Amino acid sequence: MKIPILKSLCYFDIFNHPLKKEELFRLCGSNGERADFDKAIQILLQEQACFEYKNFYGISPSIKEQIKERIKKEEFAKSYIEKLPFYTRIIKSFPFVRGVSISGSLSKGVMYEKGDIDYFIITKKNRLWICRSLLVVFKKVFLLNSRKYFCVNYFVDEDNTQIIDKNIFTAVEVSHLIPTYNEAVIQKMKDNNSWIQDYFPNYSPSPFFPSLKGEGLLKRILEGILVGQLAERLDLFLMRVTYKRWTKKFKNFNPEKMELTMRSNRGISKHHPSDYQTKVLAAYKERTEKLNIGDEGFIYS
Repeated sequence: MKIPILKSLCYFDIFNHPLKKEELFRLCGSNGERADFDKAIQILLQEQACFEYKNFYGISPSIKEQIKERIKKEEFAKSYIEKLPFYTRIIKSFPFVRGVSISGSLSKGVMYEKGDIDYFIITKKNRLWICRSLLVVFKKVFLLNSRKYFCVNYFVDEDNTQIIDKNIFTAVEVSHLIPTYNEAVIQKMKDNNSWIQDYFPNYSPSPFFPSLKGEGLLKRILEGILVGQLAERLDLFLMRVTYKRWTKKFKNFNPEKMELTMRSNRGISKHHPSDYQTKVLAAYKERTEKLNIGDEGFIYS
């Protein structure tokens, strides 16, 4: 039990995010293991492998400062959470949107001062690029290209919900996804990624509000229009145009980095040019190696 606890703390230490005791147990414990968990925590504290203050736990001796930072980010998150129903209603009204969830910082209940809301969107099969293009045009025209409440940077369609990159970074993001529209579709996507159970077998996030449902008349009308070969060709055309623009914009990316950060195929659109995943995994490896608990990335090993 000590290793799972330390690996969880190492991961969230990257974000200066100490964990409450119950959060830590939900990440690395399971039913019937509470006594073992409590005992392991006490041993780690005695060994000074981790630190505790006001029921928060972390691997950094400066845990008090980390707690202050986390509380500050939780305050920032409140105003973003208030906006979520409004923006979710906008997104779900677009043609071919089948499910919407929150990822990134906000899915952990925090937000940086100049952060934005990251949406993970599931679309109808073979209509991802039409859906994505319409949402991007809306953001550019009506939101003046602001991403603050409208960062639509990850799309998959109904036939491509299994995440290709299987590591602790993606396991955290998938397990922490908070449904805001069509919860059943998001849950089906999580069930299709059963590999995350190797990392977090019992974790499930607390929703901010009941997941929205229903489809508007305009959405149904537009979906009724965009059918057949015309829609098929339009979707393919938008995919090719977008990818061509991205390869030109990020011409310094090698093929491996382009695939990892800007994955673009018929059922997946990923726009992560900062390659945050690689940076986080490197930081995680550094922390686990420092504590001599391995670098394979699995919580359970």
